[in-house]
Amino acid sequence: MASFSFPSDVCERPDPYAAILRMNPDGSKRDVYARGVRNSVGFAWHPVTGEFWFTDNGSDNISEDPAITDELPQCELNHAPKPGMHFGFPYYHQGDTPDPEYGEGRSADEFIAPAVLLGPHVAPLGMEFYTGNMFPEAYRNQAFIAEHGSWNRRKKIGYRVKLVHFDDDGMAIGQEVFAEGWLDGEVSWGRPVDVEVMADGSLLVSDDQAGAVYRITYLAE
Repeated sequence: MASFSFPSDVCERPDPYAAILRMNPDGSKRDVYARGVRNSVGFAWHPVTGEFWFTDNGSDNISEDPAITDELPQCELNHAPKPGMHFGFPYYHQGDTPDPEYGEGRSADEFIAPAVLLGPHVAPLGMEFYTGNMFPEAYRNQAFIAEHGSWNRRKKIGYRVKLVHFDDDGMAIGQEVFAEGWLDGEVSWGRPVDVEVMADGSLLVSDDQAGAVYRITYLAE
């Protein structure tokens, strides 16, 4: 899989644009798997269902009013179990918000809504399903997402690792903060970028601000 991201905050371009492509390892048989994707960095396949999930960063400047821009749109976790799905960009944001320039004449029903709204401008990057044995069984087949954090929101948000809960059918049913502390008030000393499950079941978190990789382990009482 590979993603084609955007040349500006919000714009419309010929296909393939704002898309996720798939191809053979040698580059042959390339086609568009998903459309309407603004800026996807992290993606993974559910360990049980084999279905495709990906993060997407929302627009940064949807309005000239900072009070609106602070809260809209939310970043997304999306579910694409089959090819040909369109996730809205640049016409609709977060599944229900028409773009002020490109949304006229379009309907939310034309597009696939996000499976999970992660928060406005949290900048979700890498994601990984937990398949290790170190953490308790409740973490198995759940998804970790690295939130890099907002850059132009008046009150910063993100700078953490989120845990998204999935049910036995492989569908997202909730979320919570798994690890935080990289943001101290309005000052950040770290920005999570990616997560990786190690062979021993521990979780690595990379940080491009502190230039560090953290290893998270679990110790039973």
